[in-house]
Parts: sequence; structure tokens; C-alpha cells
Amino acid sequence: MMRITRLRRSILFYMLGVLLLLTACQQSNENTSASGDAVPKEGGELVYGLATPPDSLDPHTSGMAVSTRVNNSIYEKLVYQTEDNKIEPWLATSWEVSDDQKTFTFKLRDDVTFHDGSKFNAEVVKYNFDRIVNPETKAASAYALIENYESSEVVDEYTVKIHFSEPAATFLSNLSQPKLAIVSKEGAEKYGLSLATNPVGSGPFKFVSQDENNEIVLERYADYTGKAPFAEHEGKAYLDKLTYKIIPEEATRIGSVQSNQLNAVETVPPQDLKSIKANGNLKIFETETAGMPYGLFINPENAPWNELDARIALQKTIDVDNIVNTLYLGTYKRAWSVITPTILGYDKSLENTGKVDVEDANKRLENLGWKKNSEGVREKDGKELVLRLIDSNVNREKRHDIATIIQQQVKEIGVKLEITTSAEYYNITKNGKDYDVIGNSRVAGDPDVLRLFFHSENLPENGGSSLARLHDDEIDQWLEEGELETDTEKRVELYKQVQQKLIGQGYFIPIYVFPYTVATSNDVEGLAFDSQGYPLFNDVFINK
Repeated sequence: MMRITRLRRSILFYMLGVLLLLTACQQSNENTSASGDAVPKEGGELVYGLATPPDSLDPHTSGMAVSTRVNNSIYEKLVYQTEDNKIEPWLATSWEVSDDQKTFTFKLRDDVTFHDGSKFNAEVVKYNFDRIVNPETKAASAYALIENYESSEVVDEYTVKIHFSEPAATFLSNLSQPKLAIVSKEGAEKYGLSLATNPVGSGPFKFVSQDENNEIVLERYADYTGKAPFAEHEGKAYLDKLTYKIIPEEATRIGSVQSNQLNAVETVPPQDLKSIKANGNLKIFETETAGMPYGLFINPENAPWNELDARIALQKTIDVDNIVNTLYLGTYKRAWSVITPTILGYDKSLENTGKVDVEDANKRLENLGWKKNSEGVREKDGKELVLRLIDSNVNREKRHDIATIIQQQVKEIGVKLEITTSAEYYNITKNGKDYDVIGNSRVAGDPDVLRLFFHSENLPENGGSSLARLHDDEIDQWLEEGELETDTEKRVELYKQVQQKLIGQGYFIPIYVFPYTVATSNDVEGLAFDSQGYPLFNDVFINK
């Protein structure tokens, strides 16, 4: 089953969302050493070390989680998602949904002003949605959240109706995602695509400057009103200035906070996490991210990985427990499915299944006609059995090390793993013939994220992000039904079917669930995380 409107539109858009680290619902925010009794103080600067540079400071065109970590301080959304998956008002004060789930009517706040002095109102909301679906904006990740959007109707200055061509069962959940944050209409019209480097929002911090691949500087927005979601206090932020430094190298990043050159750094390596917790010289703030875990997409278009037995042989050989325990020292949780445990519809029955069985894996490849040569590499028709893995050029979360371990593990079944490391690794996926396996993850708040990565319409060459390159009518149908289904129990069953088949058919090998960790100096107070695992700075102050 295929909807022509979706196919036609998807060809127009390039899916940047695949670059995300992992939007979802966190069940834990932990600060292992915060004092909790310090009195907030205004003023000062927080310097925060990022592991990678943002791709865009325009939420509609951004495709990376690291960008959201910056953008969340600049922009706001109509609604937000609580830690128990409820949707609550933010820039919108209330809403009504039509019986057919095609029209959403929002009442809006009348006291919000953007950083450029322009007012937030219904016309701005209409502009934002129209901008997202305009092909010239190239808002691929945002568009994927509202692809059946039809039009917006300004009822009065602070009332707007959003119309969809089909029931939009996931719209309110998607509306809480960072990609649908509200930008200034005047700012977007002034800067066009350059909004990516000249962001204008209504959040607690406003943009000052950017030195590409080096730093981004924000300052407190003095006219900020209201209480930001998850904040303890109302009104403007405590900090005068918030500066992000781009420091990809792990040792340098951690060393910078240990030597007090920076106040805080993200993505603390496992070995440092353990030592920091032990000695108490720094604070550790952490939250468990959710969405799609990091895992391996096996390309079923290329032989022999188009054979079920070949894919299952990989499943039975790759020792995920060994990988997770060796590299992450108990700080990362093993993943078992294509979505993480806090996502709606997670199938717990998949846990502790798929045991390693190298003997069975060897038999499966033998039965497919692949024989080991004198060097222990399998051959068939004069060709060696090669598995081509594509990886990004940044060893984020030790993903290069995962590939190296797998390279050794698959030798046991006579498979030669060839690793290609490239900054353009996503572009390689546009030609399915050039890779057999690729690792990735996605932050997401709804199981509908699986449609982006496993539906046959969403191939990279068509502007999509289906790294799995599946052409499975049954999975397509379940994913389409899940997108439109308004009955929660029925949606859960549909997504459980999807998970069972994706894992059972060896299309995806889950590796780990990413825990977002931040190390700070002991004088940093008030750091928190939203329900999607992104850091919040409205309550942060320096306790000196």
C-alpha cells in the first residue's frame, strides 16, 4: 500500500534527520553531585563544550541532535512533552482536535516577543508551517513530521487552525519535537536560508555570533517572559552569556573542564565517567536518551545479505554484550529492538533473545555455498565474502571501535569486514550498491520514526533516510497504519509487529541506548534536561 502524495513529496526533500545522534521521552534525569541548596545568582558566563559542530541554527533545516542542544536555548515550541509522555501548552495555551483528526485549532499566548522585536501570533504560526513544506526551505527533517500538512488558517490574531489531508494521529507528539520550533517570521524573511547562521527565536537566550567549527555565543534575552517548560523559576535566565565551544577530541574536551577552561562538557567517555564519579572533582549530570538506539542497518539489496540465512549468521556472530561491556564499562545499556524502552510500543519480549551461536552461523553460510579458503575467508564463485561497513569520520560514542571489534568477531565465520570512514558517509547511502552495513541512531518521541528508516518510499536517492533499504510490503503497511491509527492499543500492536519482523529477519542489529552525560565544574548549578534528553540552561547559575 502506497500513498502517492507522500511519494511525490518525499522526492523533493533531502532527509538530513539521519545524521542525528539519536526525540524521545527520558525516564531519568540524574545529577550525581549537585548541592541542591544553593541560592540562584544572576550574571556570569557558562562555557559549554560540544562534541561536534551544529549543522544549522535553523530548527527547520537542522538534521543533528547537537544543533538542537543549541537551538533549544534560542527557540520555543507550541507544546512540549512531559516525562510521562503528556503534551502540555507552551506558546499555545490550548487546542481542539476535530473528530476526524485532520484539523487542530490552537489558542496562542499574546505576550511573546521574538529577539528581533517582532510579535508572536497566528500569522507567525501559519508562516512557520508554510515555510516548512516549501521545497525552497529544504526543511527535510521538519517536513517529515508534518508531511500530510495541507494549510493553516488564521482565525484571529491569536487563534490558528492547522489542516491536514489525512488524520494526523501523531501531530501533537510531533509538534513537541525541536524541528517544529517557531522561528521569527520577520527574521526568516530577512535572512532566508541564512537563518541557519542568523537564528531568531523567542527563547531565553538570543544569538550573538558564530565562529564556524569553533564557537557559538548567546546572551540572555532580557525580555523573556513566562515560565519555560521544566524550569524552576519564571522569566529571564540567570546567566548573562552562554557560549558553546566545539571540541571533537574527547581527551581535550574532558581536560578542558578538569582544568577549569570550560564550565561544562557533553558526552563524557565511559572511563572518565567512572573516575569523575569516584573522585568528586566534577559534577556529573546525565539522562538516558530514547528513540532509535544505535544499531547496524543491514542492506538486503546486495548478495549474500539479501539471503535471510546470511543476515542471521551476522546476528548470531556479533557479540553485542561483549561490545557494550568492553567499550562502555557498564555506563551504556544494551539495546534489544529498533526503538528504545521508553518509546510507545516497545516490545519487551525481544530482550534476552538472539544468543550468540557461531557454530550455527557457520552452518548457515556453508549451506549458502560459501566455503572457507586456506586463509579462513569464505569464497563462492571465485569471490571472497566481504561485508562493507560505512562509518562517519568522527569516532562519536566509540563507534569506530565498535566496527573494529566486529571486524574481529566476523572473522570467526569467514567474513572479511571492510571499513570505509568518510565525512560524506550519508551520501554513500544514495547508492545501495556501495555498502552492506551502516550504523546510526535517531532521537525521536514516537515509534513513527521507524517509517523514516524502514518504509520503502524513503530511500536516500528519493530524498529519504531508509538506511535499511527495505522493500517489504507488510512492513510498509504496518508503518502506514501506525502513522494514522488513533487507538493507542492498536498502534502498540502494529509497532510490535514491525519490531518483531525487523529483528527476526536480521534487518537491524541493535547495539546500545545512548546516555547523554555532562560533566561540570562544582560551581555550576541548575542544569536540567527536557523530556527528550536535551540540556536546559534557563535555571543554570554559577555558584561563586
